Amino acid sequence: MADVTILHNTACSTSRHALDEASVSGIEPEIVQYLKKPLTRDELLDLIEKLEDPAADLVRKDGFFKGLELNPDDYTTPSAVADLLVEHPRLMQRPVLVRGDRAIIGRPKDRVAAFLA
Repeated sequence: MADVTILHNTACSTSRHALDEASVSGIEPEIVQYLKKPLTRDELLDLIEKLEDPAADLVRKDGFFKGLELNPDDYTTPSAVADLLVEHPRLMQRPVLVRGDRAIIGRPKDRVAAFLA
């Protein structure tokens, strides 16, 4: 089992940066392409529990979010965030790095190297 897991979106340059940082650090992470294999509600709740960032930060408030006419204030609790991301996995912020009982959102990019060190 890998020491680090990266929840990865191949289309995202920031997510690809996290993979590059892992390689430079000599780490072979487990790569989870969460759009191909979305996380279950329980997996999302476990991830949120480990997350050093607020649960609300796990949700991308991008054009898709706005197009769904969602209100950011409705997605601040772990339960609400998990329910939303089960329904719309593409709204998950990326990359997310997990190591043991800790997880971070890899934005801004400079957070990644510090987390992997």
